[in-house]
Amino acid sequence: MPLDWQRALAIVAHPDDLEYGAAAAVSRWTSEGKDVAYLLVTRGEAGIDSLDPAAAARVRVREQRASAAAVGVRTVEFLDHRDGVIEEGLPLRRDLTAAIRRHRPELLVTLNHEDTWGEEGFWNTPDHRAVGRAALDAAGDAGNRWIFTDQLTQDGLEPWGGVRWVASAGASRPTHAQLLGEADVRRAVDSLAEHRAYLTALSDQDPVEYARTFLGRVLAGAAEQTGGRRALTFRLYPR
Repeated sequence: MPLDWQRALAIVAHPDDLEYGAAAAVSRWTSEGKDVAYLLVTRGEAGIDSLDPAAAARVRVREQRASAAAVGVRTVEFLDHRDGVIEEGLPLRRDLTAAIRRHRPELLVTLNHEDTWGEEGFWNTPDHRAVGRAALDAAGDAGNRWIFTDQLTQDGLEPWGGVRWVASAGASRPTHAQLLGEADVRRAVDSLAEHRAYLTALSDQDPVEYARTFLGRVLAGAAEQTGGRRALTFRLYPR
């Protein structure tokens, strides 16, 4: 995984998306002094069946901020697209482009936007597919001053062509790996476990045990591809 960068922006659809693996790499990066910000396209309001959307949104925002803090991320922003029905198209690209122009990252991190997950072929959600693809598109849009020109004239933003890579976590054909230390794994478990209300609704297992078990499987899968090394894998799209 390239490390000659200072600023990263992680763009995903929901609270908890980054915590199912990518947060371990984020922990490594922030511990090395890199600046990582999170951008959530929704507030995850459709994610807890027992809570109405307004209440769920408040809970999940609070949990996401605590989760980000566990791996050293201080900046967490939300776009307020509707959970479960994110539409791929110009409005989404516009919002992501504006965020990239604000944050000016060298690395974008997003989540698997393919149709399926893993060898089992579980169908991916439309939100993940839409956001991952839009992030790849917005990485190019941000550098073109003739795309979304109102952001330059009305919002005071400047073009940003400095995105050098887009890294997709959970991709079926990874190309790069970020090596991890024990502390990174421990913080990643803590980060996922901070989504306590969501995980309690999802499973009868204690959130910490759930997080430890799930991330153990993720890292075991990565180890099979990295000669037994403790790592998290990404598919890297160079710009």
